[in-house]
Amino acid sequence: MIFLKLFRESFLFAYDALRQNKLRTFLSLVGVTIGIFLIIFVFSAVDTLKNNLQKSVNKLGSNSIYIQKWPWVNNEDSPWWKYLQRPTPKLREFDELQKRSQTALAVSYEISIDNRIVKYQSHTVEGAQIDATSHDHDKTWNFDFEDGRYFTEMESRSGSPVTVIGHDIAADLFPDGGAVGKALKIMGRNVTVIGVFKKEGSDILGISDDKEILLPLNFAKNVIDVQNASYNPQIVVRGKNGLSDLEVESEVRGLMRSIRRLGPNNEDNFALNKTTILSNQLDIVFNVLTKVGGFIGLFSILVGGFGIANIMFVSVKERTNIIGIQKSLGSKNYFILLQFLIESIVLCVMGGLFGLGMVLAVAALVKAGTDVQIVLDIKNIIRGISYSIIIGMLSGIIPAYFAAKLDPVEAIRSN
Repeated sequence: MIFLKLFRESFLFAYDALRQNKLRTFLSLVGVTIGIFLIIFVFSAVDTLKNNLQKSVNKLGSNSIYIQKWPWVNNEDSPWWKYLQRPTPKLREFDELQKRSQTALAVSYEISIDNRIVKYQSHTVEGAQIDATSHDHDKTWNFDFEDGRYFTEMESRSGSPVTVIGHDIAADLFPDGGAVGKALKIMGRNVTVIGVFKKEGSDILGISDDKEILLPLNFAKNVIDVQNASYNPQIVVRGKNGLSDLEVESEVRGLMRSIRRLGPNNEDNFALNKTTILSNQLDIVFNVLTKVGGFIGLFSILVGGFGIANIMFVSVKERTNIIGIQKSLGSKNYFILLQFLIESIVLCVMGGLFGLGMVLAVAALVKAGTDVQIVLDIKNIIRGISYSIIIGMLSGIIPAYFAAKLDPVEAIRSN
């Protein structure tokens, strides 16, 4: 009960200081508010980026290996001239991997043609991405349907003129709905829409099926050379459940070296890409952002802490008479110390709450403007408020100590 009364009295003193010295207190709280805002917002932004990255990884498949000509990650020391001379993945290699792989759940051959114009009657879509894949594409990638279905095995084998289109393609070409069953003209051939992908939106890696037009690979073979390097051919190997990506990668590397007849002293003339390569690189960026944002936030909090300490010294000076009276009436030193210490903590927590309010406001604005959901984890909120309490203790301990050590007679006599 004594502590609760002490807390109540200290809170009222803090409120009174805020009410009587609005500008001084506001300016002192600005540093704490901005610091807490930066800390919570940076950690929340990093969590949001990681969450979006995980969604991208889920689309690509965490246990998938991408056999391509170029590696996903390069630097200024990378031997790009060697990569340029590498052959692109071939259908023969795809067939051999299907036959010989023991770790693969599925293997698919895929090509991509970017920035195509697609028309249906008076409606036109620009920037469409036409992809042609073998049948196991639905096992090597993760996607959902809004309407319709995926290719049957017979449609894939026979190269039937059918297609699955993205949500944006369907919305632009068929604004009244009912895309399934309609015929589009793609690469000079009429194809029937049998499915529409569920809307995904863009993500951190720019991966989305919203503007995709998916065709059976055997249909595309009748129209274009699917092994042409300009179509960026790749082979995707999805590992069996329970196997690590390292096990799948090791087998795929051995099989590809065997298929391409590379000797023991020959370097790989192919790249094995996987999602962990991207996530590791992005983790480095996230760590840098976290450290920089945390440093700026802590610096702002420290500046605010000095402002709070200044307020507390002024408060001790203004209430010296009251302190003397309290001591003459029997108040212990720890009572005076806790009184000012709690007041300092309350002021800093107020700044922390203002900072949290700013984060919530920015998150709402981002959500309304870009449809991006900021991940505001409870641990980041607790972390921010905890920093406020710590700064409040550090800022108030010295003024509170001086207040507790005042001589009651001298304190009463002071003006």
